[in-house]
Amino acid sequence: QVQLVESGGGLVQAGGSLRLSCAASGRTSSSYVMGWFRQAPGMEREFVAARGWSGFSIIYADSVKGRFTISRDNATNTVYLQMNSLETEDTDVYYCAARVSGTKDYAYWGQGTQVTVSS
Repeated sequence: QVQLVESGGGLVQAGGSLRLSCAASGRTSSSYVMGWFRQAPGMEREFVAARGWSGFSIIYADSVKGRFTISRDNATNTVYLQMNSLETEDTDVYYCAARVSGTKDYAYWGQGTQVTVSS
């Protein structure tokens, strides 16, 4: 089992920045791909970014490219999502997730952290 705990959400004005953190514990492994997703009430969960262990496999949703950066500190099993130039459309609950490299489904999820961007 892997436990994921997000933090760093909050209220920010449009154009501002936030950094989300995701602390992983339990059976953490370098074979996990770490991802960030977001979801608005009544909407489907949306992929934001993902990163493999080595950092060579990094992908972003088109809507956040150039504004968001995913990084990970393997020594502390922490994944970050640096969000710059935030827009009101980025308001969502953000979730950290983990999947075993080579598989499709994210098996582990955090509880989510609210990000609210005001105009």
